[in-house]
Amino acid sequence: MIRKVSGVVLVCLAILAPAYGQAQKAASKTIVVKAARMFDGKSNALVKPGAVVVTDGKIVAAGTSVPIPAGAEVIDLGDATLLPGFIDAHTHLTSMYNEDWKQAAVDGLRKPIAEEALDSIANAKVTLMAGFTTVRDVGSHDQLDVGFRNAINDRKVQGPRMLVSVHAIGATGGHCDHTDGYRQGLFPETTPENGVINGPEQARFAVRLDHKYGADIIKVCATGGVLSLTDDVDTPQLTQEELNAIVDEAHALRRKTAAHAHGAEGAKRAIRAGIDSIEHGSFLDDEALEMMKARGTYLVPTLIAAESLKEKIDKGLYLPPAIVAKTRAALAARTNMFHNAVAKGVKIGFGTDAGVYAHGRNAEEFHLMVDLGGMKPMDALRSSALADAELLGMADKIGTLEPGKLADVIAVPGDPVENIRQTEHVFFVMKEGVIYKNEPVSAVK
Repeated sequence: MIRKVSGVVLVCLAILAPAYGQAQKAASKTIVVKAARMFDGKSNALVKPGAVVVTDGKIVAAGTSVPIPAGAEVIDLGDATLLPGFIDAHTHLTSMYNEDWKQAAVDGLRKPIAEEALDSIANAKVTLMAGFTTVRDVGSHDQLDVGFRNAINDRKVQGPRMLVSVHAIGATGGHCDHTDGYRQGLFPETTPENGVINGPEQARFAVRLDHKYGADIIKVCATGGVLSLTDDVDTPQLTQEELNAIVDEAHALRRKTAAHAHGAEGAKRAIRAGIDSIEHGSFLDDEALEMMKARGTYLVPTLIAAESLKEKIDKGLYLPPAIVAKTRAALAARTNMFHNAVAKGVKIGFGTDAGVYAHGRNAEEFHLMVDLGGMKPMDALRSSALADAELLGMADKIGTLEPGKLADVIAVPGDPVENIRQTEHVFFVMKEGVIYKNEPVSAVK
């Protein structure tokens, strides 16, 4: 029986199940993965050499000199570094990237939901092959993210483990109002049923709806955005009372919260409400950063998103003038903001806004964190390991290479501390003990 709530998404995923190996499960035998170096996800240095012992999809031992069980399959990756599977805390796997702004807008109106689901399969696979074994997906529609998460969990399709938000929650006419920028009457007016709220009671209702329909996390839009057409990028869009209601309701339901917030005032409202992370943060001032430091609020800077828009501008590709202006403003502010956040010791999570740029480029965020933000390579690596695992509330399962954790293990050539861009050349991917990629190093350079 196909449940109506999942619609054609689960129909097409079910049709594809045989091709994508529904029976692909962690081997019951023991596998030992070895390499010249290992980053455990939490330490301040690599260990040399490194080995991870995996049985039944979990890590049973990890370190420099672990015993190799009798009968184990040994995979020696040579001059490489083992790492925990990367985590990306800000993705949109159900959004297709298109360099042509106008064509992307047309596709968004024209494509059937089933076609969008099929597109998403390609996005998920390329993300997994880039070494990202877990993602937080922070904005979708028509329950595409829920159906997709479930299909990945059931191994019907290949992709990273997903935490999903169902609908991002925002104000009428704001960044999370998907009818923003179109003429009145063209679409039905937005309501809490699709994440658009006005007032604290509607805010609580929207959180409860997201929770009802499968949200793992609650995402809000606290300020304007770069890619929305009718708002300033830094203006607040939810009142303090609305944000208080959203965060209170989400935490009561044991759901973490994330706030899209470029502007300082909207971010401060979210921080006061107890938000778990600020996404983007382009115009955060010293007061906002000090508040985040004091409260343990994470910053997820998504540096590659602005870089990808800059690439379009530099290529002469069309973007609406308002978006060009907002991109330039965000670029001018974000580097100094990120330097200040790092210097103040604000908790930094790793997230990229995948979908704004082409899926699979996620690891380019590492070198931007180092080159633009002044982060140490080891700290950048840790942001996508233990830091993100703690942000997602999953540090007991993922984020480090240690006994009892899920066997999410990846490898990159050489030493990523010496050259952070080695993170862009993942050639080995294991997720929960299943090997999805094991290529010669020469194939990924």
